[in-house]
Amino acid sequence: MSDDIDVLLQEHRKFAPDEAFRAAAVISSPDIYAKADADYEGYWAEQAATLEWMTPWTQVLDWKPPHAQWFLGGTLNVSVSCLDRHIRTPRRNKAAFIFEGEPGDRRTLTYWDMYVAVNQFANVLKSLGVRKGDRVAIYMPLIPEVAIAMLACARIGAIHSVIFGGFSSESIRDRINDSQCKVLITADGGYRRGSVVPLKRNADKALEETPSIEHVVVVQRRQGAVSGEAGAEMTEGRDKWWHRLMRNAPMWCEPEPMDAEDPLFILYTSGTTGKPKGIVHSTGGYLVGAASSSKIVFDLRDDDVYWCTADVGWITGHSYVVYGPTANGATCLLYEGAPDWPEKDRF
Repeated sequence: MSDDIDVLLQEHRKFAPDEAFRAAAVISSPDIYAKADADYEGYWAEQAATLEWMTPWTQVLDWKPPHAQWFLGGTLNVSVSCLDRHIRTPRRNKAAFIFEGEPGDRRTLTYWDMYVAVNQFANVLKSLGVRKGDRVAIYMPLIPEVAIAMLACARIGAIHSVIFGGFSSESIRDRINDSQCKVLITADGGYRRGSVVPLKRNADKALEETPSIEHVVVVQRRQGAVSGEAGAEMTEGRDKWWHRLMRNAPMWCEPEPMDAEDPLFILYTSGTTGKPKGIVHSTGGYLVGAASSSKIVFDLRDDDVYWCTADVGWITGHSYVVYGPTANGATCLLYEGAPDWPEKDRF
């Protein structure tokens, strides 16, 4: 490194936690490093055992560089580990998501609320012809329905592709066409810094060149809409309001057994350095990693209220807003817009 560069920060100080914090932490000893190093397959088998499996795995890891397969022979359903097992315990009445919209509206959804909504929306997707292996695009603001949609896809074995709500219609089009999505889930708008982001308008422009899309489900987000009809231009036959589809949807949907190596979702790179690339994440290994890292890194305990500021359009949001926290039965805060608007004391 050149001695002429003097604007790079090199920080070597360490700040140790106090003893009370250390003693109460989920991991209170550095011995975990040696344990995992001595038997990493045993370590990951122990982490995987904290989830709910339909069929036990027969082999933890098949590692043929550069390819790795985790928990071979095992089957599970992500929504079961994230919801069903919690509603059999007192966590059923615990807040799963505390939502605050930028206009100030608030909602709290318990694990029971999430369980019912996910089952219902899974049945909605099936009524629209979505089956295991089909791809579903999600282009939404950071509202509870985005987590419901993701977990509903997981419940029926559909592969979701979440598209960041700030992307253009061209970005939506390219991602839908690349993965040949069958259904698009969006909203009539979203709030950010006092403005309405025209999500449905952006989606409609993209849909002019996305022949694989058969149905569009629209969440009514904009305030002041009359009877759910204002706030979005709806195309007859193709577009359907979320709240109307949910009205009569059954409250139980049989979870699809998924092989640990089955795809869970596709997430595209931002495309800022070239054509976006779709990264496929498998079911078992991904959920084990997201669940264990959430619990250990963020020291998650039952009485915590946890906030990850990432949007679900990024992998951080997938892992540490939706899948990791719910797999641990945590309470997660969702904030829709920019937390420094309109006043900086919003925090």
